[in-house]
Amino acid sequence: MNREAEESVTTPHDEDAPRPAHGRDTAAAGPRPDSRPGAPHPADRHDLIRVHGARENNLRNVHVEIPKRRLTVFTGVSGSGKSSLVFDTIAAESQRLINETYSAFVQGFMPTPARPDVDVLDGLTTVIRVDQRPMGVHARSTVGTATDAGALLRILFSRLAEPHIGTQRAFAFNVPSADGSGVLVVNGRATEKEFSVVGGMCPRCEGMGHVSDIDPAQLLDETRSLADGAITVPGWKADGWVVRTFTESGFLDPSRPVRDYTEEERYDLLHRDPVKVRVNGISTTYEGLLARVRRSFLTKDKETLQPHVRAFVERAVTFSVCPGCHGTRLGEAARSAKIGGVSIADACATPIGDLAPWVRGLTDPSVRSLVPVLAGTLESFVEIGLGYLTLDRASSTLSGGEAQRTKMVRHLGSALTDVTYVFDEPTAGLHPHDIRRVNELLLRLRDKGNTVLVVEHKPETILFADHVVDLGPGAGKEGGEVVFEGTVEGLRAGGTLTGRHLDDRASLKPSVRERTGVLEVRGATAHNLRDVDVDLPLGVLTVVTGVAGSGKTSLVHGSVAGRDGVITVDQSPIRGTRRSNPATYTGLLDPVRKAFARANGVKPALFSPNSEGACPTCKGAGFLPSGLAVLAGVAVVCEECEGRRFQASVLRYRLGGRDIGEVFAMPVTEAAEFFRAGPARTPAASAVLDRLADVGLGHLSLGRPLTTLSGGERQRLKLAAHMAGEGSVYLLDEPTSGLHLADVEQLLALLDRLVDAGKSVVVVEHHQAVMAHADWIVDLGPGAGDEGGRIVFEGTPAELVAARSTLTGEHLARYVGA
Repeated sequence: MNREAEESVTTPHDEDAPRPAHGRDTAAAGPRPDSRPGAPHPADRHDLIRVHGARENNLRNVHVEIPKRRLTVFTGVSGSGKSSLVFDTIAAESQRLINETYSAFVQGFMPTPARPDVDVLDGLTTVIRVDQRPMGVHARSTVGTATDAGALLRILFSRLAEPHIGTQRAFAFNVPSADGSGVLVVNGRATEKEFSVVGGMCPRCEGMGHVSDIDPAQLLDETRSLADGAITVPGWKADGWVVRTFTESGFLDPSRPVRDYTEEERYDLLHRDPVKVRVNGISTTYEGLLARVRRSFLTKDKETLQPHVRAFVERAVTFSVCPGCHGTRLGEAARSAKIGGVSIADACATPIGDLAPWVRGLTDPSVRSLVPVLAGTLESFVEIGLGYLTLDRASSTLSGGEAQRTKMVRHLGSALTDVTYVFDEPTAGLHPHDIRRVNELLLRLRDKGNTVLVVEHKPETILFADHVVDLGPGAGKEGGEVVFEGTVEGLRAGGTLTGRHLDDRASLKPSVRERTGVLEVRGATAHNLRDVDVDLPLGVLTVVTGVAGSGKTSLVHGSVAGRDGVITVDQSPIRGTRRSNPATYTGLLDPVRKAFARANGVKPALFSPNSEGACPTCKGAGFLPSGLAVLAGVAVVCEECEGRRFQASVLRYRLGGRDIGEVFAMPVTEAAEFFRAGPARTPAASAVLDRLADVGLGHLSLGRPLTTLSGGERQRLKLAAHMAGEGSVYLLDEPTSGLHLADVEQLLALLDRLVDAGKSVVVVEHHQAVMAHADWIVDLGPGAGDEGGRIVFEGTPAELVAARSTLTGEHLARYVGA
């Protein structure tokens, strides 16, 4: 609106001037948009997300303006501040503002996160985070339940399947069948009501797809009494509450050895149905030991349990496919209702790429509006390179990249627009052939009117960006600045580290190492593998590659991992809690706290955040997490210790002029220098820190929670911890995940050092620079899922490029310029 028009609207009317029609005072109404043709609407001015003065974590007073409804890629070396800007500033403030819209009552149950350290932050929209965290850890969670596809498929079967068995709940394996009656009270009048719920759950396995048999001998030491520790379940102490429900229930003699129990007592101990008892005057429920163990340990996914608990479960429990439902999780009625001979169990077990055309071919008028929606969702899986998945695939078995892309499918079908989607390396775990599909889906989200922010290192995605923000110039304290902001062409010419490496291309090695032996794999049939025989050479760098879903992980983890001398380093979550950090995981904390203790003449336990020196308010965590599931990622810095984890009295002790809280805040590179020489010299700590720096983790702070690490950072942390081990074969899964273009060369040098030291290295990898650097390549395919599972090439990189007989060969040839 021009200045003259603005003055004509906002200037008060003269007393003698005529009033507006209907008695409405224009001045009181305030400024109105210029209604002249072509004049901009005021609402259209808010087309930027403005961030001024951002200082969160290592950001140095960052100023950046991000265009809305565009695809913006944030790049820079690991630790340069990308996540601090995108996740910890923009996404965190959006979440905080949304929390404030809830009622005061609801906010009373929610954490009160502090506003990010930033001067100006406006133009925000609702932020949806799509990261690499696991989708769900419950054993009932599947690809179908985690997306709309499962619910839509159940509706489809409830309308078309014959015989008709009920509503969509009749096809849900999470809904049991039940009959009952009760009293319904309406306006003081009671009415007897009967109800019947028809669910699709298999009654034998309760919808789990497998049954478990527990060996009582692994739960009990029958030579002891209950009071003397006869129950040997991890964490169940003889004086603990769980065991006391057995000893004080009145059903059992706690002082007599279990082997001397009568048949009735053994039944009460192992199998008794739940019954109310009083223990020390408190009402509680007593149930048999087998049921108690099953409920406490077997309702969770085994892979999410702590190592010692998982070892107990593996020792005490045997799992087998449910004989009642044959692993489908569904009851007989749900499996008997079919559409053209196809049951819902058959549909869920069909690769999504084959299921989509079957759904598209259904023409019944009753599902005319449903079919396009369901088929579109399934086709999105195919477009994003996940057509090999099945809807009954457990969510916990998905890789970080698969989980993130599955979340993308869920959001593609959303009716929401004008929101901000934040992605954390959406191309993780993808073959170059599949990256194009992800890029197209990012553009589809943008074209729906959304703002798309992507933290990414792959040049294939950076080249698709409308806008690029490059942070650096280095990591940690050497980063935190915007070194470039603009177009991709401007980035190329900008002279930054990312710009200089954007068009990097590796060359094939002039010669390759000779193998010293072979690791034989014979008849591999895990998942989609088709009776694969292959010899993996020893004493060299071997790369196993192929499109996503071709069988790479099934081959190496199913047939190589677990052998004697094989050290497996994958991207699975590191076992532990948000209290765990690189210092505790690598064993670095032990020599550090002993050095502090010697220097100050006190106990080492004072310098552990998990022991005597911990802050009493946050128990050494440094933050207070939310107790709400919907806000699982929200945490508030502890006001007592201000995030330093330790009591104030402990922080008075010094080593080399630093307190233990300052050491926890150090990045690896700084800590390595600190412990290498001078009064803080600690060779044991320095050795661990040097290994962390060697694997490209020099930017990590020693106290950073492990739950905040990316998949690639977790893997490199594991590699650093295992480098001091005795294994002869290293098995690595996508070690370039999360690595900047400039850091890949450092990783390759590390792999060379391992091989030159006499180790054999097998890498599952898609990065062309790693393929070109390999001594031997095993390529699986030719496609994904049922179209994969075969060895399509074995040989040197030069032979693969010359043949160009596979998708990998074509992409590698273009990459090296052959």
